[in-house]
Amino acid sequence: MASVATRIATATPADRDRGVDALRALAILGVVLGHWMVTAWARGPGGTIRVSSPLIHLPEFTPASWVLQTLAVFFFVGGYAAARSLRAAKGRPAWVRAKMGRLVRPVGPPALIWAGIAAGLMLNGMPPGSIRALLLPAAAPVWFLAVFAALTSATPLLVRERPGVLIVSAAGVVLAVDVGRFALGGPAWLGWVNLAAGWLVPYALGIAWGQGAFTSRRAAVGLLAGGTAGAVALVAGFGYPASMVGVTGAKVSNLSPPTLAAVCFGIAQVGLALLLRGPLTRLMRRPPLWAAVAMVNLSAMAIFLWHQTALLVTVLVALRFGDLPGLLTSPAEPVWLLQRLAWLPVLALLLVLGLLPGMLRASFNDRASSSS
Repeated sequence: MASVATRIATATPADRDRGVDALRALAILGVVLGHWMVTAWARGPGGTIRVSSPLIHLPEFTPASWVLQTLAVFFFVGGYAAARSLRAAKGRPAWVRAKMGRLVRPVGPPALIWAGIAAGLMLNGMPPGSIRALLLPAAAPVWFLAVFAALTSATPLLVRERPGVLIVSAAGVVLAVDVGRFALGGPAWLGWVNLAAGWLVPYALGIAWGQGAFTSRRAAVGLLAGGTAGAVALVAGFGYPASMVGVTGAKVSNLSPPTLAAVCFGIAQVGLALLLRGPLTRLMRRPPLWAAVAMVNLSAMAIFLWHQTALLVTVLVALRFGDLPGLLTSPAEPVWLLQRLAWLPVLALLLVLGLLPGMLRASFNDRASSSS
């Protein structure tokens, strides 16, 4: 393993921004771990299956959502990488086509798996409500991928605008939508406008970073302090949920769709990411750490799309053995968290086994292209 790590480190171009790759890997792993820890199912009346969450019963663990909800960093790094690669692209239409192919192509295989599972469960007589409860968390990442793809395809237009104008305009839309929903009693569907506007804020911050902004530590500290202050004020003074992930059954979610509190929280995460970039870059000089980060980046989108499917497959197998603790039991007691933690190695192994062929193929293609 040491020799493999050394070869990966040696083959990495000298100008590769390893700190940014480390931020992307941390964002992906935060999303995976967060989903694996808050996605729960339990038996309902008549043996049906319903979606649950430990945060419903154990609100004292809400601060964990502040650590594990890392989507803003994912969008921030995505905006940075898009702005940098677009600047070096020979043609913008070709750049968009290539980016869309990389983002959309991986959706096909898991979608076929989800359809096959749904058909099999229907043929076995499972109620539609239970099928939906099982499959919806697995397919949920597609919503965020769709937003990410839309912002990526719009990057050639976004880079023409002043980043500050983009950021303030997008945040203003989120504020206006929240006022319409919560203060003026507007319809709930209005909130879905924030699905694009809310994630545009960290994406546009990433574009600004890719164009040379945020070179000083003071700017990063300002984003961290300002975003934190805004999120705390909205939660403490305006009744926004404290959880930064969706909680089943809650009247308001900070994530689906994004609220102003989620946007402020994301700005704080961007500031923290900027502060961590330097230390992470230094850590990535160690071949074993860099090799792990490189492998995560190689399959970042596949990990994002498949991680909940690994959990779903584990639960479907567990259905044959009754209500296994940590999988099909109510997350109403703190011991459930320990039980779910015990399942994480199984989920990780299943995810790695599922992704291994694609990782090897991508690695082979990279070597072939670099040698040609």
